[in-house]
Amino acid sequence: GYDNFCDSLPDKTEPGYLSAEEFLKRKLRSQFRAVGLTELVQYSLVKPEEQTQIRLDNPLFTEYSSLRTDLLSGLIDACQYNIEQGNGVLNGFEIGRIFWRAEEGFAEADAIAGILGGNITQGNWVTGGRSEPMTWYEAKGVLERVFSRCGLTVEYQPDHSDPRLHPGRTASLWLQGEKLGKFGQLHPQLRSERGFPDQVYVFDLDLELILEALDRDEILTPRFQVYSTYPAIDRDIAFFAPLQVSVAEIERSTRKAAGTLLESVELFDEYKGESVPEAQRSLAFRLIYRASDRTLTDAEVEPVHQKVREALEEKFGVSLRS
Repeated sequence: GYDNFCDSLPDKTEPGYLSAEEFLKRKLRSQFRAVGLTELVQYSLVKPEEQTQIRLDNPLFTEYSSLRTDLLSGLIDACQYNIEQGNGVLNGFEIGRIFWRAEEGFAEADAIAGILGGNITQGNWVTGGRSEPMTWYEAKGVLERVFSRCGLTVEYQPDHSDPRLHPGRTASLWLQGEKLGKFGQLHPQLRSERGFPDQVYVFDLDLELILEALDRDEILTPRFQVYSTYPAIDRDIAFFAPLQVSVAEIERSTRKAAGTLLESVELFDEYKGESVPEAQRSLAFRLIYRASDRTLTDAEVEPVHQKVREALEEKFGVSLRS
């Protein structure tokens, strides 16, 4: 067959390039590495344990004859192995494909998941142990730094759907009104069974949803955004709110009511106890108002702030204290 090859070279060649999807994946990988996580690669073949798993008819090993349905299980196993080797809790992430049985047949999707609990500031992963356990807010902050670097606004809602996670320290993540994934602390029972010395946190995200949100001109080509040089005016607002009303809902309604003059809203105090009505909690927020073209006056800010107060009273039935 060699005599059938043409003896002339192609007229022209084109330089190779990355697809937009691969470019965004590499950008996402670099952001997770930048916050101190190590990229991991796990086998797609796992032990057959769930009905939703896809079984292989002719596996290389009968022990590993199913395709994985999530990335978290492999990461938890890797963390346990790392500890058993004396290397401390692993801080890592993985981008990979998961598979499951659906009503219409077999389905697959790309996902990204991570596990952390060691000292995130250590440069050498071998010395990843730490004297003080990582807190829930530290772990959440690592994930939020990645979201911030990528220009993603993610909301957190309470979640209790995964039995592997602590029911009171787990949140579902939402991006542009769609469920992005989950973040939480490993259940104490699972932590004890695996021999983890400290608190360990995990996240599991829908990679395709992230890529859709990242595929925008402002992400692909970052642009400088002009900031205001005029002074800001801050106002505090405190009230009793029902326990079932989340802080994220309050912040969202506050931004909607205040409009463009509101630069930021931040919760700075929460209290449950004496002098607080039953089934309620005391919340206090600081609102920062600023205009891009002028110095705001009290006469301009007060009507907007009053509108926020009225919106919270009407929508959530809060009892204002200030």
